[in-house]
Amino acid sequence: MAVAAAFMVPHPPMIVPEVGRGGEKQIARTAEAYRRVAKEIAALKPETIVISSPHTVMYRDYFHISPGREAGGSFADFRAPDVKFTVGYDVELRDAVCRLARERGLPAGTEGERDPRLDHGVMVPLYFIREALRDFRLLRLGLSGLSPEDHYALGQVIQRAAEETGRRVVFVASGDLSHKLKAYGPYGFAPEGPEYDEKVMDVCGRGAFGELMEFSEDFLNRAAECGHRSFLIMAGALDGMAVESEALCHQDVTGVGYGICAFRPKGEDGQRRFLDIRRGEEEKRLEGIRKGSDPWVDLARRSVESYVLHRRVMPVPEGLPEELTRTRAGAFVSIHKNGALRGCIGTIAATRDSLAEEIIRNAVSAAARDPRFDPIAPHELKWLEIHVDVLEEPEDIASEDELDVKEYGVIVSRGTRRGLLLPDLEGVDTVARQVAIARQKAGIAPGEKVKLQRFRVVRHT
Repeated sequence: MAVAAAFMVPHPPMIVPEVGRGGEKQIARTAEAYRRVAKEIAALKPETIVISSPHTVMYRDYFHISPGREAGGSFADFRAPDVKFTVGYDVELRDAVCRLARERGLPAGTEGERDPRLDHGVMVPLYFIREALRDFRLLRLGLSGLSPEDHYALGQVIQRAAEETGRRVVFVASGDLSHKLKAYGPYGFAPEGPEYDEKVMDVCGRGAFGELMEFSEDFLNRAAECGHRSFLIMAGALDGMAVESEALCHQDVTGVGYGICAFRPKGEDGQRRFLDIRRGEEEKRLEGIRKGSDPWVDLARRSVESYVLHRRVMPVPEGLPEELTRTRAGAFVSIHKNGALRGCIGTIAATRDSLAEEIIRNAVSAAARDPRFDPIAPHELKWLEIHVDVLEEPEDIASEDELDVKEYGVIVSRGTRRGLLLPDLEGVDTVARQVAIARQKAGIAPGEKVKLQRFRVVRHT
């Protein structure tokens, strides 16, 4: 097997004695487990160690793979400049990963490096590994803002590249767990913090990698984790393999979760192709949604497909309900893929002759002109979930007391600057947060006086 083993590890700089200066004793059990992992890696004699890190170069829509022939790093930023080393990169394996990712349509490569130095997400694992093993090359990966499925798919690419190049690889997924475990910790406490740690240690302890893709983005943000996407890439590198999983250690004494797990492949297992399973289930779910879509959503989907496939804004079709053809209103079209927003554009008030035309035009804009995202490509169409929100007339309100995040959207205005947020959005559970996001979208500072309006929507899903 090209991937000989994989390990989930944390990266607290304080675990390095020269950095911790006695503080590392708080997490002595984690250090002991780390050294056990290092000895196991050394016994496997890998040619290349792949490390995914949340602290190397990270882009929203691109996986950065470190370029060059070697890189060095130190703990100078943590008051230990004498702890430093340099490692060589596996250029052949990296080239294979980049090529195979392109062939698969995954945005990954060596462009956009900002700092060639090894980050502490890589340095901490290497500190322990190098105590037991010196003869190896490195492949360093960054994470991205892409979907959980895309992270898993990158792991699949790494597995295939290792097989193609004949490399014996060990994968090290560097990442801390929640940063909100204790009130006295550096990030405070949130109930999602310990919940995340318990769930992820359970999932990884069982090797149930498919469940890693089921954690919602909102839950991950509230838990303030940093390693989940790293663990997803690792899971993909073990795709289709029977795995012996072992949870070695978990500590949370500093307010940050440090978990260590080992994963030892035991041969092929076709029932553990978790991305294929997930995509099959998602395809069936979306097919059912499309069959049950009302005319509002069906119109938006047809508009998206027309533009993405033919670069043509479709005309208003025959046979639509009169509510679409004889009324005028503002409308937002929201597009999601794999549970994540893929585009959202709308109009506060009517700008077209009919609601149907409003939806058609806004669907095109959401698919191709949302500045936050690349235009939707043809291969994505079957994975899209589309919602249409038809806005009722906004009304002026005197204060935030007249808002309800579930019932009303909000418009925040100051002069020509205006920000809108729809009602009942995931992760927006207080009026204060709703207004703050609308202010941010408009570029209005928190202390500036604003005009508030509220509105209801009719949501078509």
